Amino acid sequence: MSKPIVLIPGAFAGSWVMENLTRYFSEKGFDCHAPTFRHHLGKARDEADPALAGTSIEDYTRDIAELIKTLPEKPILFGHAVGAVIAQKLAAQGLASAVILINSNGLWGMLPPTEEERNLGRDLMAAAPFADQTMRVDFDMMAAFALNKMTPDQQHDVFDRLEPESSQVMFELFYWMFDNNRAIYVDTEKVTCPVLVLTGAEDKAVSTETAKALAEKYGDRATFYQVPDAAHFMMMEDSWPKLADYCLEWMTSKELN
Repeated sequence: MSKPIVLIPGAFAGSWVMENLTRYFSEKGFDCHAPTFRHHLGKARDEADPALAGTSIEDYTRDIAELIKTLPEKPILFGHAVGAVIAQKLAAQGLASAVILINSNGLWGMLPPTEEERNLGRDLMAAAPFADQTMRVDFDMMAAFALNKMTPDQQHDVFDRLEPESSQVMFELFYWMFDNNRAIYVDTEKVTCPVLVLTGAEDKAVSTETAKALAEKYGDRATFYQVPDAAHFMMMEDSWPKLADYCLEWMTSKELN
């Protein structure tokens, strides 16, 4: 029986951001599942689904948990950015055999350590109100913080596929100190499976410092690796095969295949 993998996207995106990894690991014999979050189409659109407003990271987490329950065994969870936070929340519930975190945002209680991360939070605060709203990101913000290792054509290709996101999700992610529900809190002691923490050396949205601090929370359960010449969307950048090969080597070392 093929080992299941669930690949969880980040905000504003859908399963398409995981297409390279889905194809790669499917060809290696894994049973890959790449869901799109509720009220997302998985493709660009002009208007948000009204139901998206007020949707929480907790909602996304419950949806992925329901998917996992349909699988024959605990999957390996790949997560990108907020998807990596969700992967950790699920692992703390005992629903993962391993987690692979691709440029994970920090968890509840982790302050942004770099000026660039603080600037991103500031710019998102200015982008839209948070209560019962949806929001979009503009091209200049994405090009500077997340798509900085892509050519202009590649940047536009990715940006043009992004769709609106719940402002509540962004509030929970960036302004966790005001979130009484602590949506991005993870009891890391309950994550007993192996954890691979990946950081792009050129990522402007989530720094290597954040990734190192996250790895430290997991002690000897974690493996930390900085991907050279990679940025926030490294699973879509030209160097993605090196990322995939490293993940496979790590999975093999942990006897996960």
